[in-house]
Amino acid sequence: MADPQPRNTGAHLVYGELKRQILSLELKPGERIYEPAMATALQVSRTPLREAIRRLISENLLEQQPTGGVMVPALDEKAISELYDVRAALESLMAREACANASAADLEELRGIVARNAAMVQFADEAMKYGVALHAAIARIAGNSWAQRFHGQIGSHVERYRYFTNNAPERRDEALANHRLLVEAIASKDPEKAAKIAFDHVIGARDETLRVISGTGLVVE
Repeated sequence: MADPQPRNTGAHLVYGELKRQILSLELKPGERIYEPAMATALQVSRTPLREAIRRLISENLLEQQPTGGVMVPALDEKAISELYDVRAALESLMAREACANASAADLEELRGIVARNAAMVQFADEAMKYGVALHAAIARIAGNSWAQRFHGQIGSHVERYRYFTNNAPERRDEALANHRLLVEAIASKDPEKAAKIAFDHVIGARDETLRVISGTGLVVE
């Protein structure tokens, strides 16, 4: 009997590559996925490609059309705004709960991430990596398993829009300043301040995202 592992591994690799292309905007919003061409480009058979496509559809990173085709979802201002609003509420909740749970070791970790963020703030990809790491660490410290689960799900969608905001040096500097304030509020055990900083930080990212994408011609209003 043939070992099914290669097919499953193949589907997982195809899923990872397609997801990367969607989140990095290599696959443009509104672009249709043509299975034969995509299978050739990725040098895989249609079976693992279809498995990967089904998984991405279930995560709303690809969209099944009524005609049966599959496309990359368009940039929808309302959907983007709703996504960031939910993320802001989650970040606020987790910042509040992190104030009660953060140990000295946790605070050292958070400050270390911010220091690395500061050292790499001129590099868009590195700055984003450390920003994501900081929010993930706060989510872990907060210890709310449901909030952490939803935060992870939302994070994969938010990643699709960071391209529009993270390339601007001014925005990266602003995000770094917010991260510093957030960590110090958590260290001060000030839940109200931490919650507000976290909320405002995400809302600022939302507003900047909507401002930048409004001029791309890729937006559905």
